[in-house]
Amino acid sequence: MKKHRKILIIIQRSNGDVFLSASLIEELNKNFNSPKIDLLVNEDTFSVANLLPHISYIHTFSYNKKYKNSWLQEKQLVAKLFRKYDLSINLTSSDRSVIYSLLAGKKTISAIEKNNRKSWWKKLLLDYYYFFDDSRHILLNNLKSLDLLKINYQKNQYSIEVPSGATQNVLRRLKDLKVNQFIIFHPSTQYEYKIYPQNLRDELIEQLNKMGIKIIVTGGNTEIDLVIKKQIPSLPNVINLIGETSLEEYFALSKLSLGYIGMDTLNMHIAASQNKRIFAIFGPTNLKMWSPWENQLKLCAHEDKPFQNYGNVTLFQADLSCVACGKAGCNDDKGTSICLNKIKPKTISNEVKHWLLNRKNEHLIRVSMD
Repeated sequence: MKKHRKILIIIQRSNGDVFLSASLIEELNKNFNSPKIDLLVNEDTFSVANLLPHISYIHTFSYNKKYKNSWLQEKQLVAKLFRKYDLSINLTSSDRSVIYSLLAGKKTISAIEKNNRKSWWKKLLLDYYYFFDDSRHILLNNLKSLDLLKINYQKNQYSIEVPSGATQNVLRRLKDLKVNQFIIFHPSTQYEYKIYPQNLRDELIEQLNKMGIKIIVTGGNTEIDLVIKKQIPSLPNVINLIGETSLEEYFALSKLSLGYIGMDTLNMHIAASQNKRIFAIFGPTNLKMWSPWENQLKLCAHEDKPFQNYGNVTLFQADLSCVACGKAGCNDDKGTSICLNKIKPKTISNEVKHWLLNRKNEHLIRVSMD
């Protein structure tokens, strides 16, 4: 393909999908000599999209507007997009996002379903396509368009540099709290079916509190986050900052931390992009697609196990034959996930304790050698 000066990337999924497009954007910017790159994302992921590098403009799709006045939103979006781009790359295989890609780009690349009943017309109309593969990590799915563009790339998950002001705010806060070294504990997710049960979470926090290092509990300002904020036990080494950091400040806080303990959510992927030590608690989520990407090894988890290590990552799952089902809770209704009840807090805390002990011993060896 020729050099493209105006590129649209369509990502109509969750915050994690948007964040994990950073590597694709970085490679496009480098290989096409700083083109104008715009995004089309769902409105509720705008704050993440707004932190991505090399982005000129962000179009948003609102599901609220869809339900209230669908045709007006579609008309306005199409007017903004129609044939405005040399190349459109669609990372999601939904019919709507494929149509946006076809309308926007003079050349088009899109993910499509393997099911020919759903994708036959997409194959006919798109210039290039690839099959969205839920047995491959989302990072690798996002990078597939580069193969079609004949661009060589590294399988790295790029991080995001935040404004220096956010870092200074966090450093001042840590100084006020008299915190030097700390680990992040992130108990919340966007959906309740992915959250570690409160009784087990409290037990885990109590065990972490005894390890002699500060535990900073993080979260946003959603209803789920604020409920959890009230539930966090008050303990000497536990600092509850749920709802008290902006997204930019969270990136800075994560970068300053020693590691991450918590659920499989955007914050886990942020820690992975910063090459942090990760202890991730997984319920029904598909590991092959959503486990933390390990940059040094350039791989993710490939099979379900109650416990596994790779590189800087430790994963915990339930020892059940149904794990990981990939459903939104046991009944696929965003309700309870029984598997999360089967992961023992002591299993998690023992691994964290073992890592901290090894880290301390390594530090003592270095000091003695010096």
